[in-house]
Amino acid sequence: MAPVSYLNTKPLLWGIEHSTISDDIEMLVDFPANLAKSLSQGTIDMALLPVAVLPSIPNARIVSDFGIAADGDVASVAIFSEVPLEQIERVYLDYQSRTSVRLAQILLRHFWKKDVVFLDAPTDYIDHIEGGTAGVIIGDRALMALGQFAYHYDLAAAWKALTGLPFVFAAWVANKDLPTDFLQRFNEATKQGLEEIDAVVAANPFPAYDLQTYYRKNIQYAFNKSMKEGLSLFLKMNAEL
Repeated sequence: MAPVSYLNTKPLLWGIEHSTISDDIEMLVDFPANLAKSLSQGTIDMALLPVAVLPSIPNARIVSDFGIAADGDVASVAIFSEVPLEQIERVYLDYQSRTSVRLAQILLRHFWKKDVVFLDAPTDYIDHIEGGTAGVIIGDRALMALGQFAYHYDLAAAWKALTGLPFVFAAWVANKDLPTDFLQRFNEATKQGLEEIDAVVAANPFPAYDLQTYYRKNIQYAFNKSMKEGLSLFLKMNAEL
């Protein structure tokens, strides 16, 4: 089983790591693109993946009731800029998440009605956000960037304004049938972690942003009907880009 190592995954992993189900799995940590490749190749059984990769994985299916979503401001996925949106001409696309990149492209086209030049981001691209050049920043780096730039545009909040629906960023995905009893125990362990947010926060000091706010308000971990509707719409719009 493979997760990614961002702060937003910590509550999902806490219960898994502190329950007996940890005896039945081998936990690997890697970038989302590598995890998707490993799942497709059959070297791992399930992974926490950005949802944009779902169509590229044969027989992919979401196998847990929990993942990473937002119903409004997510705080950790945004376009950062030194100028207002109307003056942005170029946007660096964060290489760490295909889903956030595609969401930014959808919003720029359909919500902000903005035609920009997209740039592949080098590793130091945040240092080059200036003038008419903006950048999509995600994850822990986005939380640290809040307040460092004159403008930031939260992508989950913009999606909510465009569609009226929450946005699903990542889900636990498998591409083959897994034992029903294992998936039930996996869900129960995940839920346990979400009930112990105080312990998760204490174990992950992060001065740049209030993790109580992040875990309890910004991130939504339990999937519901409207999240599934938002995911279906995103996959449809993503295919049409």
